[in-house]
Amino acid sequence: MKAVVQRVLRAAVRVDGETVASIGPGLLVLLGVGHDDSTDTADRLAEKVRALRIFADADGKMNEALGARELLCVSQFTLYADTARGNRPSFVGAAPPAQAAALYDRFCARIGAAQGRFGAHMEVELTGDGPVTIVLEVT
Repeated sequence: MKAVVQRVLRAAVRVDGETVASIGPGLLVLLGVGHDDSTDTADRLAEKVRALRIFADADGKMNEALGARELLCVSQFTLYADTARGNRPSFVGAAPPAQAAALYDRFCARIGAAQGRFGAHMEVELTGDGPVTIVLEVT
């Protein structure tokens, strides 16, 4: 399972012009699910994201975890893009939709995230805070 975690001042997801989720200060997580991922993988990644100390403490040092801040999660199979051959990415490493949807839902429930709409063409808007972007992978 792969995630790109972006610290944000605000983020929103729209589908067909309708805002389906939005948050204030917190984290935007782009989540990719691979063939070998399981419920255990989703749970471990959720715990890792929640515990990341990437927010400023009283001294301005990145030392605080998510805490009561908000979280928005967007499914992102393109994190499994393989561009080793040619210029057109292959996504064979991404889990099939049924498996990915179940693990995406589990991750979001475990971490308490607002959600985009799985499988939809989404417009993702964010105002970054930092910029602070972390790439995570749990196997």
